Amino acid sequence: MLRFIGRRLLVAIPTLFLVITVAFFMMRAAPGSPFDMDRKLSPEIKKNVEAKYGMNRPLGEQYVRYLADVAHGDLGPSLKYKDKTVLQILKENYAVSLVLGLSAILIASIAGITLGVLAALRQNRAVDYGVMTVAILGVCIPTFVTAPLLVLLFASKLGWLPSAGWNGGALQNLILPIAVLALPQIAIISRLTRAGMIEVLRSNYVRTARAKGLPEHRIVWRHALRAAILPLVSYLGPACAGLITGSLVVEKIFNLPGLGKFFVISALQRDYTVVMGMVIFYAGLIVALNLVADLIYAALDPRVKLA
Repeated sequence: MLRFIGRRLLVAIPTLFLVITVAFFMMRAAPGSPFDMDRKLSPEIKKNVEAKYGMNRPLGEQYVRYLADVAHGDLGPSLKYKDKTVLQILKENYAVSLVLGLSAILIASIAGITLGVLAALRQNRAVDYGVMTVAILGVCIPTFVTAPLLVLLFASKLGWLPSAGWNGGALQNLILPIAVLALPQIAIISRLTRAGMIEVLRSNYVRTARAKGLPEHRIVWRHALRAAILPLVSYLGPACAGLITGSLVVEKIFNLPGLGKFFVISALQRDYTVVMGMVIFYAGLIVALNLVADLIYAALDPRVKLA
C-alpha cells in the first residue's frame, strides 16, 4: 500500500505542475491588471507598485520565481488585501467551506444511497419512478435557481430561516446553503446507487445467497450494497473536493465568507496570487481525495490489489 501511495504522489507532482502552469499563464493573459480596478494610478506610482510585486520582470522570470516560491510553500501576498498573504486568506476562510461541504456530502450520501437502494428494490414501480423523477429534476435545476427559490419560500414567505449571513456558523444559517449544495448531489448519488444495485442484484452470488435462504435485508445491506457503491466511491472523490472548496454561486448568494466567495471576488479584481492559491489548493485537494477514494475502493473490492 505504501508503494501505491508513493507512486500516486509522484504522479501528482507533474499534474500539479501542469495545473499551476496553465493557471499562471491564463491569469496573465486575461485583460486588465490588479492595479487598474481602483482609482487610476499615475504611471510612476503604477511602475513602483509593479516593481514591488515583481510584475515588471519578464513573464518567464515571473513564472520561474513563482514556481520556486510554491515549492517552498509560499503562495505569495495578496495583491488586493493589504498585509495579508494567500495562506492567511486560506486559513481564515477554509473552515466555512469545510463545514458546508462536509455537511452537504454527508447528507447527500446518506439520502442518495437510501433512495437509490429503494428505487432499485422497487424497479419499474411507483417508488422507482418517483425517485428518478426527483433525481432528474435535481440534476437539471441549477443551484442559482434552487437557492433563490428556497430563500423566497423559507426566508421571505414563511420567515423560518435567515436569508443570508454566516452568524458564527449558527444552525439556522447553515440549513439553506447546505440544502442547496446537497440537493443535486442527492440526485446524482441516488442514480448511481440505483444503477449499481440493479446490476448487483442480478449477479450470481446474490442469487446464491437467496437460494441459501438468507434474509433479504441482509443480502441487500451486507452483500449487494458493498459492490453497488463502488462506482459511487470513484465519484465522491472529486465531488467532495468541489463541495469542500465551496460553491461559487451558493457562497455568493448566501453571503458566506468561504473560499468560493473569495475566489469570485479575487478573479474579478485580478488578484492573481489569491486565484492561483485557490486553484492550487483545489487541485491538491482533488488529488488527495482521489487517492482516498482509491484506497476505499480497494478496501471494498477484494479483487483490487494495491501493490
